[in-house]
Amino acid sequence: MSIMNSLRPGGRHGLSSRETRDPIGLAVAAVNRLAQSDLIDRVGLRRQTEQVVYSTTRNGFRVATAAGRQFARAGRRTAGARPVTAESRGVFDLTPTDDESMLLEVVRELADELLRPAAAAADEACAAPDEVLAAAQEVGLPGLGVPDELGGIMEERSAMAGTLVAEALARGDMGLAVATLAPGAVATAIGLWGTEAQQQTYLPAFTGTDVPAAALTIAEPTVLFDPFSLSTTALRDGDGFVLDGMKSAVVRGADAELFVVAAMLDGTPALFLVESGTAGLEVEADPSMGVRAAGLSRLHLSGVRVGADALLGDTGGAAYAECVRLSRLAWCALAVGTGQAVLDYVKDYVNGREAFGEPISHRQSVAFMVADIAIEVQAMRLLTWKAASRATRGQDFAREVGLARQLCTEKGMRIGLDGVQLLGGHGFVKEHPVERWYRDLRAVGVMEGVVMV
Repeated sequence: MSIMNSLRPGGRHGLSSRETRDPIGLAVAAVNRLAQSDLIDRVGLRRQTEQVVYSTTRNGFRVATAAGRQFARAGRRTAGARPVTAESRGVFDLTPTDDESMLLEVVRELADELLRPAAAAADEACAAPDEVLAAAQEVGLPGLGVPDELGGIMEERSAMAGTLVAEALARGDMGLAVATLAPGAVATAIGLWGTEAQQQTYLPAFTGTDVPAAALTIAEPTVLFDPFSLSTTALRDGDGFVLDGMKSAVVRGADAELFVVAAMLDGTPALFLVESGTAGLEVEADPSMGVRAAGLSRLHLSGVRVGADALLGDTGGAAYAECVRLSRLAWCALAVGTGQAVLDYVKDYVNGREAFGEPISHRQSVAFMVADIAIEVQAMRLLTWKAASRATRGQDFAREVGLARQLCTEKGMRIGLDGVQLLGGHGFVKEHPVERWYRDLRAVGVMEGVVMV
């Protein structure tokens, strides 16, 4: 029985709104919100032929964001809050909790039934379909990093939950996973480092029924980019700041209503909240080799003036450094999920493809290559989960995330290459998804920001 049906309100597993905040906690609210919606039936998840026609950005565009949607500021209703750090269980145990497992089951079904069928068309159009974005919103993904007191779906801060979600979504498609997770990265940043006024102003929008597009922008189009040595600058000017520079890998830039922009302030990188209606912002399409479904673009900042209240976090670089680490952790999770997709696909392929009267998996060279992929995926997963576990408990995870990123960058590209190789000529054509996964996996080592757990 589908989890969607087994959790229908009034059924044996139906839960009241009050029960969504007890220790069962992390995912019940999201499960109920999805189960109560007719979205799953309405968009025809199981009929791959019913894909919408996407508005294309392949030919490029250049628009002033002030002409797009304006961010709707919320009134100050509740006090700000920080996510509660999970307590350590005192043992080395990477087993997901019951809450994480429940959320994970829903997200896996979302990835299998919606993201995977829509992936090829979204990659071609360089845009995520509205149905995918709406389904992620129904599940409550943008609110994963929002404190419970401010309308989020979690009682405790859980980088582990975010890691599991990112991995599960990437198993469906990395590009669409990035598109659905991008608003949550902004909400998580505000939840972790925002002032009370910033939380009251912006976070309600990420827990409502019309979550805005938002983007965390760190990367820049420079050779050998270093996230701790930015070309984008923020100069103090009176009681505010003036931002100048260019950012790349901006998810859904033309639609975004809020940006978290990284810039150098007094020689130290810092984060700033910039609304789309601010004068001096311009977005340019920047279709990429991989992760195309995320609709990546460039953000030009020319004399962008923001107030003193736009600074997100401290000026000493501590919040920024943690932001970079949490982003790299998210990219590791995406690599694990996509690597798992490659492994699942090539196993079925080599067992079904015959040559000289027997499956090609009977050849040792093929069998050993598949075994290597399985070993590498599991190693990537364990390192990523260990880093996420330490981050969840509020412990230093700089070493762990560094190791995970190195392994996921190197082995992720190898897994993509081997996947293409195992399919032979079929690995080179778009009839099979492995060539897209190969392109996506190459992004892991060069992307900074964009997503965060």
